[in-house]
Amino acid sequence: MVALLTLRRKVLAALGAFAALAVLSACDVNMSGGGGGPILNNTRAVPVALLIPKSSPNGAAVAQSLENAARLAVQDLGDRVDIDLKVYDTAGTPAGAAAAARQALDDGAQIFLGPLFAEAANAAGQVAASRGINVLSFSNNATIAGGNVYILGTTFQNTADRLVSHAARQGKGSIFVVHAQDPAEVQGADAIRRAASASGARIAGVASFPLSQQGVIDTIPSIASQYRSSGANSVFLTSGNSGALPFLAELLPENGMDAASAQLIGLQRLDVPSSALSLKGLQGAWFATPSPALVQQFNSRYAAAYGSQPNPVAGLAYDGLAAIGALLAQGRSDALTGSALTQGAGFAGVYGPFRFLGDGTNERGLAVAQIQNNQVIVIDPAPRSFGGAGF
Repeated sequence: MVALLTLRRKVLAALGAFAALAVLSACDVNMSGGGGGPILNNTRAVPVALLIPKSSPNGAAVAQSLENAARLAVQDLGDRVDIDLKVYDTAGTPAGAAAAARQALDDGAQIFLGPLFAEAANAAGQVAASRGINVLSFSNNATIAGGNVYILGTTFQNTADRLVSHAARQGKGSIFVVHAQDPAEVQGADAIRRAASASGARIAGVASFPLSQQGVIDTIPSIASQYRSSGANSVFLTSGNSGALPFLAELLPENGMDAASAQLIGLQRLDVPSSALSLKGLQGAWFATPSPALVQQFNSRYAAAYGSQPNPVAGLAYDGLAAIGALLAQGRSDALTGSALTQGAGFAGVYGPFRFLGDGTNERGLAVAQIQNNQVIVIDPAPRSFGGAGF
């Protein structure tokens, strides 16, 4: 029992030091964000509303993980700031999110953390806009960002910028893009195009396939032929392991698109789930990821506090609360306005540095990793601050 208490004290001390780092990272440089937001009365606790899908069949588990991480962040901020965190159930639906947002506003919320799902975040954002309240959503969907809605999730554009610039530096900047014919992957392909234009890389070709098992099987020979005639030396795949990526990983090498002829690069995480690391066709592939060391550090701290591993998105809740705490610690009455949220220095997140941009999206410090012998190996470390390598 004594050993467990000692471990818990060490964990909380480490997290407290991290929260202090988040506060120290705040400064007055801004990224042209909007100025909307409440003017605070610094004589009382700041009400923060956490909007999560507690009663959603598909979101209850992740909701609990987000709540745990948010409460951990509040605890780690200690007496540096006074935050009154209240939790509201969105039920995982737009209607539920709107109702939760209205209740939170009636309770005096000065900023929203969440919701998780894009449509719910959009609905909550519309309600919050009527009172000039900003929303820090856990979504990574850039289409809902803007106005009073900021997203915490890693975007396709952020990932594409990181990977394309790395590919260009490594002489792999002649890019062939393969994407499914669905809206999300089309957005991913567009992000790769923009990243190439900004980094001096070249889009040598683009091919798509119907989002079905048979669609992949029928289209792969044509895609391989287009690749060979394109002169490209890298292949970007926008699919993830929950979609067509496992089929692509098997079929592309069988059609001559293997590590010997192409550098395979995944726009989505290739290591989730971890079983994907054993896919033969993904050996040698690159992808972007938060620093694995920082991820492991947070996971260990969370497990020590709650006795289980966090959901992969739990760190976003900690980051959101740490950013709010960093701004409030400055003692500014405009700490929760758009201009404050979009400060250029950003914040020290549990997965590395991040900052909100004026368009409501974000920029996160990501590492470039490669799958080698069924393991994740970092080949280009994540930057420690903005302005360094990787940005």
